[in-house]
Amino acid sequence: NNDIYCMAQNIYFEAGNQPLAGKVAVGHVVLNRLEHMNYPTSVCGVIYQAKLKQNWKGNMVPILHQCQFSWYCDGKADVMYNEEAVYLATDIAKLVLDISTGVLGDQMFTVDITEGSTHYHATYVDPYWTNDRGMAKITQVGSHIFYRWGE
Repeated sequence: NNDIYCMAQNIYFEAGNQPLAGKVAVGHVVLNRLEHMNYPTSVCGVIYQAKLKQNWKGNMVPILHQCQFSWYCDGKADVMYNEEAVYLATDIAKLVLDISTGVLGDQMFTVDITEGSTHYHATYVDPYWTNDRGMAKITQVGSHIFYRWGE
């Protein structure tokens, strides 16, 4: 379904080079945003949330570097070339989405290792918002550092 595809895309592009736990953690951030009032109420809405502009063809397109997830508006083609990585991202997307619906019960991955994080960034960047929005640093998984709104 559409939610699985959107989640798989996000995991593929945001965490394709991360360990399994890092891929799951990125999926949890999407789920955590679904529960937060500042974000859309659908998986695809959260992932594709962006500032938009009208292009020369009259289509609404994301503004470069003005998206919640960088891959969506980095100016590169959003094509998933690595078939094995697509299958893995899709399997993880299904797992993470099953968590949100309670399908998995007490099985693996039902615990959110990000502890409710709604944001993350790669270790090699230092975004302004980590100090600017009252963010609490929660954990690091792979090469991503996870945050949630301060309490």
